Amino acid sequence: MPKTIFEHIIDRHIPAHIVYEDEYTIAILDIKPKVLGHVLVIPKKVSRTILEMNPSDIGLYFEVVQKVAQAVQIGTRADGLNIVINVEAAGNQEVFHTHTHIIPRHQDHNISLDPGTHVAYSSPDQMNEYTTAIKASFVS
Repeated sequence: MPKTIFEHIIDRHIPAHIVYEDEYTIAILDIKPKVLGHVLVIPKKVSRTILEMNPSDIGLYFEVVQKVAQAVQIGTRADGLNIVINVEAAGNQEVFHTHTHIIPRHQDHNISLDPGTHVAYSSPDQMNEYTTAIKASFVS
């Protein structure tokens, strides 16, 4: 089976704006964000969906999801978050490697979570600004 884009990012064959990484997990800015600051948390161990993840890995994975979500909320000054896992094509999953979307939400900003709806960063510098702000916001 061919590698997914996430595996290529993990292997450093494709560049990404990494906001967090440890031995088991990587978190990156989504290249098709619903809003600026939208992050994906990806386990390095391959599974097609969360339903196929080894149960013993799920706890550690969600500790990272929580840590990254806190940093995203602080770093983007969000009022709230959507934390989303899509499962299979019918559930709007586009990359078939388990991942969790962390989407910052602001009280006065109505966004669509529909597939195919996204915004764009104005420049690589803007992506770097979001990466830096989120990285600086991790709570110990």
